[in-house]
Parts: sequence; structure tokens; C-alpha cells
Amino acid sequence: MTLTTILPTLRRSIPDPLDSNRWPERTRATTTDVVVCGVSLLGLVELCGTPCVHSAAGAAPGTGGRPSPLFDASAVVLRITEVLHSAEGATLVLLDGRLDHPGTAWGELRLIGRASTAHDAPATVLGGAERSASVELPADVRPGDLLAVPVRGVPCLRELRG
Repeated sequence: MTLTTILPTLRRSIPDPLDSNRWPERTRATTTDVVVCGVSLLGLVELCGTPCVHSAAGAAPGTGGRPSPLFDASAVVLRITEVLHSAEGATLVLLDGRLDHPGTAWGELRLIGRASTAHDAPATVLGGAERSASVELPADVRPGDLLAVPVRGVPCLRELRG
């Protein structure tokens, strides 16, 4: 558990921590963005739209983000198209792309583009026709919000647009 989990209002001043071993090399978080090798994912979305992919060398396990000579990793950005709430309190988040890639680190999924001060809540993200993931997201996610997630390997953009 982190300070930003306990006190979400801190997200305005300090970023949620990320596991640098799961993201591409030289990845760092800000309060509203993720920067991979000097490239802002929000800037990438402005140029390319969503879904989009930024790839680099993967981080060698246990090195705190140093590049691995053995594998690549990517950061994928998807836009929330719909948020559904059931009578039982379950939340289903629909995305504008398919992310069926087996190397997706769903536990690292994070909101970018704004700093939410809502507590995290369980949600199911529909990442493709046959793939869903149980995640923790701020309770106030809404259509139009951007989500970034690391993926081991390099998924093709055409696979995301499925």
C-alpha cells in the first residue's frame, strides 16, 4: 500500500509509484503522465490518437529500469469509451482498443491525463473480445479518460485496433 492509495489527494503533488521492472527502460511517472525514454505518453496521444504504442528495450528484472539486451517492452495507451456500473456495485470499463497480448501487466494499469483524488476501486477492464482483467482504478474514471499499461514485447498497432 502506498501513500497515494491511502490519501488519494496526494496524487496532485506526487505520482503513484510504478514498478520500473515492468515498464520499458527509463520510464518515470509524473502526477498526470508517464514518460518513456523522454517521450510523454500524453504527447504521443496528441500526435497519434488512441490506441497507441511506444516501445523500447524492456527493463532488466531487478535493475530498477536499466535496459535489457534480451527483450523489448511497450507502453500502450487506450481511451475509456464507457464505464458501466451494475446494481451489485461491479464496474466494467470498456476501452477503444483490444489488448489481448499475454504480456500485459494489468497490475500496472494507470490513469494518465489527470490526477484523480478518488480512492481506488475494483474494476474489470475489457481489453479485447476474449480478455478481461481485474484491476484497481480511481473510482471516478469516466469515458474519455486515458489509461496506460506496460506490455512485454511489442504489440502491433493493428492488433490493438482489431
